[in-house]
Amino acid sequence: MAATATENLKDLPKVAPDFKSELEGFKTDSMKKADTQEKIVLPSAEDVKAEKNQQAILKGVEGFDSKKLKPTETEEKNTLPGKDEIENEKGHLALVEGIEGFNPKNLKPTETLEKNPLPTKEVIEQEKTA
Repeated sequence: MAATATENLKDLPKVAPDFKSELEGFKTDSMKKADTQEKIVLPSAEDVKAEKNQQAILKGVEGFDSKKLKPTETEEKNTLPGKDEIENEKGHLALVEGIEGFNPKNLKPTETLEKNPLPTKEVIEQEKTA
């Protein structure tokens, strides 16, 4: 038994001598008293039930047999626009190009004429006297 004790001592890590003397001279009386409280939070019944449901779902997914699926064919529907839609879009594009390419220099100069002139002072006086 002495051989195994010396072998165990050789395997232990070495401690610095000043630290070793400090550890040996340490007095536990100088330590403060502290109450230890063991805090173990147990899961509630709802938590356990939710975890069981989660595990059941995972087992169902893992154990799924894809051989039970029915073969299906997918239909890809590529709806191309009809003639009416194409014509409407061409008309819209032509309108947009006309607006974007508008040149205001091509406009003819015009003179604005006022067609509803205000009454003169004499006309206002005649209406007041009448």
